[in-house]
Amino acid sequence: MTTRTVLVINSGSSSIKYQLVDPDSGQSLASGLVERIGEETGTIIHRHAGEKTQLDEPVPDHGYGLSEVLRLFDEKGPTLSEANIVAVGHRVVQGGRYFSGPALVDEDVIAKISELVPLGPLHNPAHLKGIEVGLELLSDVPHVAVFDTAFFQDLPEEAARYALKREVADKYSIRRYGAHGTSHQYVSGEVSRMLGRDDLKQIVLHLGNGASASAVVAGHAVDTSMGLTPLEGLVMGGRTGDIDPAAVFHLGRVAGMSVDEIDYLFNRESGMKGLAGDNDMREVWKRIDAGEQDARDAMDIYLHRLVKYVGAYTAVMGGLDALTFTAGIGENDDRLRAELVERLGFMGMRIDADKNSVRSGDGRIVSTPDSAIAVLVYPTNEELAIARQAMTLI
Repeated sequence: MTTRTVLVINSGSSSIKYQLVDPDSGQSLASGLVERIGEETGTIIHRHAGEKTQLDEPVPDHGYGLSEVLRLFDEKGPTLSEANIVAVGHRVVQGGRYFSGPALVDEDVIAKISELVPLGPLHNPAHLKGIEVGLELLSDVPHVAVFDTAFFQDLPEEAARYALKREVADKYSIRRYGAHGTSHQYVSGEVSRMLGRDDLKQIVLHLGNGASASAVVAGHAVDTSMGLTPLEGLVMGGRTGDIDPAAVFHLGRVAGMSVDEIDYLFNRESGMKGLAGDNDMREVWKRIDAGEQDARDAMDIYLHRLVKYVGAYTAVMGGLDALTFTAGIGENDDRLRAELVERLGFMGMRIDADKNSVRSGDGRIVSTPDSAIAVLVYPTNEELAIARQAMTLI
């Protein structure tokens, strides 16, 4: 059978991440990154067959960046004709109430993504640029939008609706949309296959610079920690996570801060960065080992929030079969995993220190045989998930 591939594009405000994926084998054939679009000097990195090509040059806009990427495919491989690209998959963060799954890109889909910009002001405009440029440069294959919010689109009303005046909430589309849904759906599905059960009650902790938790019963999400925006929920690299909304009013009245200033403070200057002075967990652990109390306090606050969510979601589901760590911190920080599972020991959860310390790109169980709850580490692969979702429509 001829190999079919999907080019997955994740377009940010000043960057483009891309990966050429074989959705059947799961193999990544090429990947890369365009950074600092619109700045004086940009960077384009292309990886294929163990070789890395880097260009340092001005990248004035997304169109130029993607055209350079396509040139690198032809020059460094694999050429697009050889690759047999059958679709382009675009990551889109905010799909609102419109999209419960992937969507073939047409004028109506583009209009809906544009309409949702107020709910995803940091992400959706950039995704629209990526889609626009992609359609122009790769016009002979279907383009599919895959939404971060889709997995959570059918959350139970009791989980999705805030206790905000109904008319106001409905008029301004204020509800829990969640994020990282592509990752939560992929990882929870893989864990079900790995454990050979489709009736699992599981919690997935997607812990990266952005972090979120989900409660999944028999493949369906019943709750998630991110809300109207990705600010709600867990402590993150630069985001507060849960905070009393009245802090906004207080900072406006007492500190004289504008809404934009508070938005920046909550999203960029808080979380681990604001508590410990660093949003890189490796550096935070170094500071803890050096005896810095602020860093230890920050880690304890981070862990405390995780314990609360695991406990709450176990109660919501009426039990827990599996707890899975994924994303950059979840997959790589064995100390954090060990400390969290120790705090959850009252649930009968036990971690195997040797298994937990192994660094691996494979999904694996790290709990002891007598643990009442399976504890797993499963690497997320959002690009593969996007590619596979795209294939379902073509």
